[in-house]
Amino acid sequence: MTDRLITHLRHVDLAVPDHAKQLDFFTGTWGLTAEHSDTGLTFLAAEGSPEQYVVRLRQSDDKRIDLIAFGAASASHVDALAAQLGRDGVGLISEPGALATPGGGYGFRFFDLEGRTVEISSDVAVRAHRKIEEGESIPVRLSHVVVNSASPEATVAWYQRHLGFALSDTLTHPHMGEMMWFLRINSWHHSLGVARCPHPSLHHASFELRGIDEYMRGTGRLLRAGVEKIWGPGRHLAGNNTFSYFLDPHGNTVEYTTELERVDEDAWHPHLYDFTQPGVADQWGTANQMNEFVATKSFNDPDRGMFSAPPV
Repeated sequence: MTDRLITHLRHVDLAVPDHAKQLDFFTGTWGLTAEHSDTGLTFLAAEGSPEQYVVRLRQSDDKRIDLIAFGAASASHVDALAAQLGRDGVGLISEPGALATPGGGYGFRFFDLEGRTVEISSDVAVRAHRKIEEGESIPVRLSHVVVNSASPEATVAWYQRHLGFALSDTLTHPHMGEMMWFLRINSWHHSLGVARCPHPSLHHASFELRGIDEYMRGTGRLLRAGVEKIWGPGRHLAGNNTFSYFLDPHGNTVEYTTELERVDEDAWHPHLYDFTQPGVADQWGTANQMNEFVATKSFNDPDRGMFSAPPV
């Protein structure tokens, strides 16, 4: 396996046809803070996170994942990873250099196996952030991103080989086989997930809240606001985290979660969980049943941005 040269998840960047509607949802309902805005472009921060932003929104005719960004410890690690990817035949979108996005830094971009744009960066300025207070039901940080893949086994192997991700757990179905893989880049149970799907797309983006009370308050606030909930509230077995899944105005699935498991990487052995077992999908038994409706919603629309680098 590749030496681990990346450290953590930074942000997920989305392109949407109605920037204003999506921005209103993320700031007025979801609890993110808009900063560094321009016409049709907004960087959204989580008040508890040192990252300059955790979501970037861009106005576009095409609905897509613009990119997924990860951090590295140093510029030398950025350079080493870029050189390594080049030797392995991975197509670089840009060579390592100064970044023009908020917080600056040093980084580069490349396509993953299915054509998603990935960015690796170091030396990004730390954002002035704060401790989220008791009862405050807004995101502390971006927890993880799960992508849909038409070639999930190959995609998982690609991230393991080229970026040093480790497998934490796998969800399986007795008739359909392995369906979802949870990958970690640090002690968090997963920062990236890969789900089997007919087409590449965003499965969901997950946001960590302060604790159980804040998670439930946030879930209730969205329900009162009339946001469509597709699954939850409950607690998964893989990762041991809580979940409430909602649809944003463009049909992307976004999740409130808390208490994602921290694993002992030296001692951890991946599990194979049958998610048709009630206690696997939801340990609490409080969520609505996982069924074709929920699964289909999470398939999302096919991503229109494969092997097409975003303009920003």
